[in-house]
Order: sequence, then C-alpha cells, then structure tokens
Amino acid sequence: MSVQRYGLIALGLAAVALPAAVVASSQSAAPVGLKPVAAFATISDPAVRSAAIFTEMGKVLTHPRCINCHPRTDSPLQGDDMRFHMPPVERGPGGMGIAGMECSTCHGPRNVAFADGKGSIPGHPLWHLAPKSMAWEGKSLREICEQLKDRKRNGGKTLAQIHEHNASDTLVGWGWNPGPGRTPAPGTQAEFGALTKAWIDSGAKCPA
Repeated sequence: MSVQRYGLIALGLAAVALPAAVVASSQSAAPVGLKPVAAFATISDPAVRSAAIFTEMGKVLTHPRCINCHPRTDSPLQGDDMRFHMPPVERGPGGMGIAGMECSTCHGPRNVAFADGKGSIPGHPLWHLAPKSMAWEGKSLREICEQLKDRKRNGGKTLAQIHEHNASDTLVGWGWNPGPGRTPAPGTQAEFGALTKAWIDSGAKCPA
C-alpha cells in the first residue's frame, strides 16, 4: 500500500477516533499546582533540597503533556491516558514524521478548537517528538534526571541551556496551553523554570 493511501486511511480513522478521544481527556482531573522554590528553603542540606526540588519538577516531567512527546517507541502517545496515537504515525527524520505523514499534516502552528468547543487539535510551529535519547516513558524520576544532565543524551545542552529550555521554549510552554480537551501541565512554565534554576543552583542532584 502506498504511503499516500495509507495516510488517507489513517487520517480517516483519526476523524472518527479523535473527537471521542478528546472528550475522554476532557473528563480527566483538574490540573494541580507546583510548590514554589521558597517551599524548599527549610531543607538545610543542599543535596537533599536539590533532589526534593527535582521531585517537584517531576510533576511536570511525568505529566501526559510531556510524556506523550517523550515516548520510548518511535510513535507518540496522546490524551491524558497516554494511549497509542491515532492515526498511527512514526518518528521519521528529526522526530517530525515520515514522508506523507509528517506531524504538520494534522498539527498546524496553533491549537484548533472543535466547533462544539469540546476539544481541539493541538498545534505549534515546531510540533515534533523529542529525540529518542530523551525517552521518558516508563522511567523513574532518577532516570529522567540523569538523562537531563547527560550531554550525550540531551542534545548537548549544558545545565544553563536546560534551564533556558524549560523556562522559555515555546513548545515546552504548549504544555500549559494545550487547548480544550486536555489537562494542562501542573503550575506554570515560569514556576517550572524557577524550580529548574533552583535545582541547578543547589547542585542538580537526582532523587533516589
């Protein structure tokens, strides 16, 4: 079967599956917040404080808005229940999908709300999967923490660049503005960025 025909069939399946999937997501629990950096000031041991801060960051890192784009396979996940993506797609070059089924086929530069207001198609100009070396699905917070610090796996980023990424990257920021039908990541991107800086400043220690 040609890629083009496969793509048309897959998109047809998506048209059926997506509305029901989004409705299911919209029935999920309300978003939770993040503790501010000041909440960890009473922890006198910097290493213990650093690990505790990263554990708080983990509320975002392990949330569906992040995990869905950091899967352990070559296919993204979707929804608050992190189910298999429909239509079935693959990572492709640069994490942007295979020929004829690129992410941009369905995901435009911004979220597009359904006419009935009950859901939306997510969008961003740079919509793509995270590098496979940064797969977080099924991993512990310690494993995710070690990945973030490992320049061989994190795209060569320094800790300062990790902070900038978490605090300012607009695709990361989409997690707090995912459109109708999805639970936003906990807290705000500014709070997440502040926690990231505090984690780095206290030694960038990982939880046990």
